Amino acid sequence: MDRQEIERLDDLGLKAWDEHDPDALLALFADSFVWEDLTLPQPMTTADEVRQYMTSWFTAFPDMRARATHRVVGEDGAGVELEFTGTNTGPLDMGGATIPPTGKSVVGRGSYFVQLNSDGKVSRFSSHPDVAGLMVQLGLMPMGSEAPTA
Repeated sequence: MDRQEIERLDDLGLKAWDEHDPDALLALFADSFVWEDLTLPQPMTTADEVRQYMTSWFTAFPDMRARATHRVVGEDGAGVELEFTGTNTGPLDMGGATIPPTGKSVVGRGSYFVQLNSDGKVSRFSSHPDVAGLMVQLGLMPMGSEAPTA
């Protein structure tokens, strides 16, 4: 695949996320895929798991918008830094717990790596949201200077 095609596919994935459309994102995935995320104990390997994951983010942040801030493209994939904004007006499912809505707006950051198979479909995806930064902005974790000392 050439660079432009990989960028086009990545743009379609970001658009699907930005439009809160799990099916549009899943259309980019191979029948057999692995999606690892730092917030999950096990990789996702089914469409239902991906839909549930995305729905949990969109429930917590119904106005969520995402954009790539930096992208590096290789022969069969890309690494992307991204930024998302949203207001936490719904419950947030993370780390096996449900966190009640805080009503706070956030500017979240993270990165992901996507690997495409020879058919141009996503075979591996790994996402790395800045959970600590998100928790600080939601008021659920103290900032470094506010942390208790031993």
